Amino acid sequence: MIKTKLINRMPTYERKSQLVNEIFTPVSIELENEEIKIDDLKDQLWIDRATWALDIYEKELGLNSQDENIENRRSIIKSKYRGVGKVGSDLIKKVCDSYTNGDVEVTFDGKIKIKFTSVYGIPSNMDSVKQAIDHIKPAHLDFDFIYIYTTWDELDKYNNSWQQWDDLNLTWDEFEKYRGDKHA
Repeated sequence: MIKTKLINRMPTYERKSQLVNEIFTPVSIELENEEIKIDDLKDQLWIDRATWALDIYEKELGLNSQDENIENRRSIIKSKYRGVGKVGSDLIKKVCDSYTNGDVEVTFDGKIKIKFTSVYGIPSNMDSVKQAIDHIKPAHLDFDFIYIYTTWDELDKYNNSWQQWDDLNLTWDEFEKYRGDKHA
């Protein structure tokens, strides 16, 4: 591909030259390798696409992640970057979203209440979410999480018999999070 581009930039009388072809073959291979390296470097600038640069982000933020899951590491880094500023419901929402990719409602009645509104059941990586919230909230305030599950009324809307439910072969956790034909 690069070789073709290089040759097409040559004068027409040079394009069929065996010498030009032989020169551009190794040159194009090297340029393609460099292009791959540049694309990888660009990816490292985005936390959601970073791989080897996660170590650099963690060092910069003073994090010592023992987690080998790359998505969890990315979530922790995003949360740390977002967790700067005045603590309010907007900041808590941003921090929770960086871990769960779900909508949350934040209320306060002497205690911070965080309700996950688009994720059924307990979102994964909750230990990290708790640590992040604990890190940004004022020390004198406590917090609770509110999780939502599928209700019996929601299940009744499917008009399934017990046998039909049984045929789905769902675990209890999957049953609590059931949303139609897809498992949570």
